Amino acid sequence: MKIPVRSHVLALALGVLVGSAVPAVATAQGSAPASGGVLTLEDALTLARRSNPSLQTSINARRTAAANVRAATGAFLPNVNTSLGGGYREGRQTFLQGQAFGSTNDQLSTDFNASANMNLSLATLNDRRAAKANQEATEADIVAAEQTLRNAVITQYLTALQQQARASLQDTLLATTTAQLELARARLQVGSGTQLDVQRAEVADGRQRVASINARNQAEIEIVRLFQQIGVEPIPNTRLNPNLPATPELQLADVIGNARRSNPSLGALKAREESADRGVASARSAYYPSLNLSAGLSAFTNRFTNTGLLIAQGQAGMLNQQANCVRSEEVRARLGLANDLAGCSLLTFGPENEQAIRDQQGKYPFDFTRNPYNISATFSLPIFNGFRREQALEQAKVQQRNAENNTRQQELRLSADVTAAFLQLRTAQQTVTLQEQNVRTARTALSLAQERYRVGAISIVDLVQARGDYESAETDRITAVYDVQRAFAALENAVGRPLR
Repeated sequence: MKIPVRSHVLALALGVLVGSAVPAVATAQGSAPASGGVLTLEDALTLARRSNPSLQTSINARRTAAANVRAATGAFLPNVNTSLGGGYREGRQTFLQGQAFGSTNDQLSTDFNASANMNLSLATLNDRRAAKANQEATEADIVAAEQTLRNAVITQYLTALQQQARASLQDTLLATTTAQLELARARLQVGSGTQLDVQRAEVADGRQRVASINARNQAEIEIVRLFQQIGVEPIPNTRLNPNLPATPELQLADVIGNARRSNPSLGALKAREESADRGVASARSAYYPSLNLSAGLSAFTNRFTNTGLLIAQGQAGMLNQQANCVRSEEVRARLGLANDLAGCSLLTFGPENEQAIRDQQGKYPFDFTRNPYNISATFSLPIFNGFRREQALEQAKVQQRNAENNTRQQELRLSADVTAAFLQLRTAQQTVTLQEQNVRTARTALSLAQERYRVGAISIVDLVQARGDYESAETDRITAVYDVQRAFAALENAVGRPLR
């Protein structure tokens, strides 16, 4: 007797599994998805380059490198310094060994100084070249950080897609276990089955429901991890695009050549090797002469706080000068010498003298009186400094040899990593072909077991075993498909640049 079952459910489920987890070529939009939108791989990479904190930290090194180059270039320009100061001195005399010095009037003063200095040597030139080399190395480090982030995002994107494919597989297998449970119950109703078969089908269906729930939960977790790699908060209900770019045909020699030409880590080491060479040249320049040029200019102004006291002092000084003149001329007159006693009366302190004092006080604070300027040039030739030059030169040579060794080590590592990643990619591609063949065989065996169980030729145990074999084969196929993409991403990471 034929038992009515939902055989079309199984056929549909198996058909869905044939095409699941098979990447195809897609067009990236390069924009962030809204809630419930689709996040393509290119969108994820664009967001990561803009938002990932670790990458942004690496990019910040570019500012430091540029500042170092500007500072090294500035060594060819003079150092210019200016100063403007002011002061106050109490009107009290200072006594030194019984002698009084200084004014008894409070005094305000300002002073201005300007100086320029420039030191030229071969070390200055080599330091700038070393800074440029370090800047190039920093740029290469940033490219390497971008490539590392790209590999991490791609790997996590593939992991999330793979988990979604596994979740879809578990959902489809749940449909098969549900159909098998209905089939077992139908057989029991017509008397061709047993209660034990029904219970076993119920256990299998219950386990499959648990597996489906766990798979869906893990798929959501992997998407959260993806957003963590990108560097943004998770967007609710985000869906991933399973249409991935196809892997191109590659030749190992071409890939290794590309890696040696464009690998950022190798480029950074070569730039630092150039910087080490400049360090040696800079250390040698300590044996060569240097030229120092300098110039300076200063000025001052001051005023006393009590102008009336200055006027009184001027008046007293003029009276004293007049009295001295009278005494001198009287002596000359008594000696019968020519004299100008009448001219002494012309020595008076008038309004013009008072105004001159006030004008002199009005120069404060910015009407400066310039001091003599100075210009100097110094040519120096080092002779001996206690072997410190030799020490610096030897240290620079050691750094140079270490830089050369690091470059050589990276070249060897690069060739090995690229070769290993290429072989892994080829093996993964071959594995996909074998796993697809295994799936076709397991799918045929499951269909046959389903029909045989329907007619009572096998037990539910054999049917569950066939389903388990198909699940294992399909899971391995999904893993193999994404292993190809993962291996290609690893090859790109080893090369240091995209290969598509």
